[in-house]
Amino acid sequence: MISLGSLFKRPDPPLLGLDISSSSVKLVELSRDKAGQLVLDHCAIEPLERGWITDGNVEKFDEVAEAVRRVLKKSGTKTRHVAMALPGSAVITKKIILPGGMTEADLESQVESEANQYIPFSLDEVSLDFCVVGPSATSAGDVEVLIAASRKEKVQDLQGLAEAAGLKPMVVDVESYASRLATARLIEHLPDKGLDKLVALFEVGALTTSMQVIKNDEVLYERDQAFGGAQLTQLIVRRYGFSPEEAEGKKRSGDLPEDYESGVLTPFVENMAQEIGSALQFFFTSTPHNKVDYVMLAGGSSALPGLIHAVTKQTAFACLQADPFEGMTVGSNVREKKMRRELASYLTACGLALRRFRQ
Repeated sequence: MISLGSLFKRPDPPLLGLDISSSSVKLVELSRDKAGQLVLDHCAIEPLERGWITDGNVEKFDEVAEAVRRVLKKSGTKTRHVAMALPGSAVITKKIILPGGMTEADLESQVESEANQYIPFSLDEVSLDFCVVGPSATSAGDVEVLIAASRKEKVQDLQGLAEAAGLKPMVVDVESYASRLATARLIEHLPDKGLDKLVALFEVGALTTSMQVIKNDEVLYERDQAFGGAQLTQLIVRRYGFSPEEAEGKKRSGDLPEDYESGVLTPFVENMAQEIGSALQFFFTSTPHNKVDYVMLAGGSSALPGLIHAVTKQTAFACLQADPFEGMTVGSNVREKKMRRELASYLTACGLALRRFRQ
């Protein structure tokens, strides 16, 4: 069996979390102080040009690898072990029930046999991993096992990017799993430690927004919506005649004409709030639930001015900005003011960095 980068194993510390999306590369490195509290040691973001990564596929390998090298240099880290992630669309996951008490070798053999039923291509073409989730809730004496599989070339692309930048890939995770790991910390900071609370997490990316509804560490619902921050860039291009590259740069720097806020930003924010409201309605109509306790926003475009207020007004639910570094000590190597401006982008990278501390 070829492991999916040891998807479920605890790596030896130290470890970088490296999140490569269609718009940027994000890096996070965490440690613990003597009291056991988390410390943010390093973080950095490096933008990617449009088209370098499309639909999770690396189209411009050399350019992306160079961006990874730049983000390493920018962060100042000396660590070379790294955890990375594939988009959920590139990974097939399936929970199965197997007899308890099996040896690791027997489990592995049984998982390969079961995987043949669920994976639509030859096992020779995939990287496959599994973990025992725990006792089965429906079958006494049995265990629930999570299988994860991805095409080898997807895993090899990530490994190649890491190695081209002088890194050693230790973990290949799934993006949604990594973001949930980081979000679990934030839910614990909610009243009553978030127990029995329904939290709708929206990660607003450049092209898509992913939604996960979480309750007590269990995902009740997942959905991707085809809207994101790139649409705002397109609106700026159309209104002011900038090139896409100019528009993206000016959007990041805030160097835009006086009528930008009223003519472009505010209508876009209101439309995004409506999209989030519509996504919640899909959840309500397809499940027994009719409300959530909190809406949590992450991803670079989730920090747009006025979005929290607009979502709260649109949905009538409490809306929060996800701060992946909440409760952490900020290390001396971190440019805190810059980090605070970019907070919303780091959720998945933070979840990957947290893999250092997983049992």
